[in-house]
Order: sequence, then C-alpha cells, then structure tokens
Amino acid sequence: MGDWIEKLQDGLRRAIEFVKEAWQELKKVHWPSRKETYAATAVVIIVVVLVSVYLAIVDLGLTTVIQAIID
Repeated sequence: MGDWIEKLQDGLRRAIEFVKEAWQELKKVHWPSRKETYAATAVVIIVVVLVSVYLAIVDLGLTTVIQAIID
C-alpha cells in the first residue's frame, strides 16, 4: 500500500518541478507590445485579403477556361 503513495508523491514532486521550470521559461519570453500586436495583425489581414483575391481571380479564370472547353 505504501508503494503507490511513494509513486504519488514522486509524481507530485515532478509536477511541481515542471511548473516551476515552465514559469522560469515564461519569464524569459519577449511578449510583444500592443503596438507590435496590432501591426502584426494588420499584416496578416492584408496578406489574407491579397491571397484571397488572387485565388478568386485564378478560380474565375480557370472556371472560364473550363467552361469554354466544355461548351
């Protein structure tokens, strides 16, 4: 019966050590400022819109070509 208690205590010690180490690593992270976050978000939105427009044009062109071949 004492064996499972030792395993439980060992697991708990390892979990606590993991949380401590993770917290230390999180302190080292460079978190972006609000301005950097807005700028990155704007870039992502612009790129998504541009790629969407490009793909829509390609789709329209291919649809037109395929329709011309079929008809």
